[in-house]
Amino acid sequence: MRKSVIIIPARYDSIRFPGKPLAKIAGKEMLLRVWEIANIVINNISNVEAYVATDDERIEVFCKENSINYIMTSPECATGTDRIVEAVSKLDTKPDFIINMQGDNPLCPPWFVEELIKTYNEDNSIEVVTPAVNLTWKALDRLIENKKTTPFSGTCVTMDKAGYALYFSKNIIPAIRKEEKHRKTMDSSPVYRQPGLYGYRIDVLEKVPTLEKGYYEDFEGLEQLRFMENGIKVKCVKTNYKDREDLAYMSGIDSPEDVFRAEKLFKKYGEFSK
Repeated sequence: MRKSVIIIPARYDSIRFPGKPLAKIAGKEMLLRVWEIANIVINNISNVEAYVATDDERIEVFCKENSINYIMTSPECATGTDRIVEAVSKLDTKPDFIINMQGDNPLCPPWFVEELIKTYNEDNSIEVVTPAVNLTWKALDRLIENKKTTPFSGTCVTMDKAGYALYFSKNIIPAIRKEEKHRKTMDSSPVYRQPGLYGYRIDVLEKVPTLEKGYYEDFEGLEQLRFMENGIKVKCVKTNYKDREDLAYMSGIDSPEDVFRAEKLFKKYGEFSK
């Protein structure tokens, strides 16, 4: 069994939402919620470890208080991926596969992470892998509504026939002509949402910081476009939220408004089970 490591990058000084990792959602800190999801995965799949990667002493103290494995990284890391690369370099044993599990995504189902690990274990030629969730028309409508107040919450992806990403965007893609007709003939929309979770083969991850910043990455603010612009393929694993359909329209926590949305969802569905 190949070794996998889940790295949870956590920055305290978010521009849009300072202190975000330690913000409480329904009485529990966001970072603690993400850590608990990672531990469900560890309990379900062998040869998996997890660490928080941070440059902030407040997060370091929180990790110590809650028995969370953590790695201190440089405050000079420009992106979450740079932070992950540095964290992995400090591990005693180099893993084969690394999961970038965002510290601001407490609504990420553990089975999403498990599916990425299983996909890589079955085919280690995969360079980068990410989940893709087909939105129902209802979920699409809610995503559209959310974007009226937080337009850069939620990322969409289009794929080729083999399941490799064609493009990621903060806009809703594809555009849908004759939408009313399609709503009557299609059970789900043609839109897939990418919920901010990635798995990297170790050699690909180590190459990312050397890549020139992508042209479209600069406009969209999406680092995964850098991979694609430099010839790295991103495999999309189609998945779903099972009986938690309403989570499909919710991205990570990007604003205080998102905390309120997340609390409503936890109230409705409860915590993730093992």
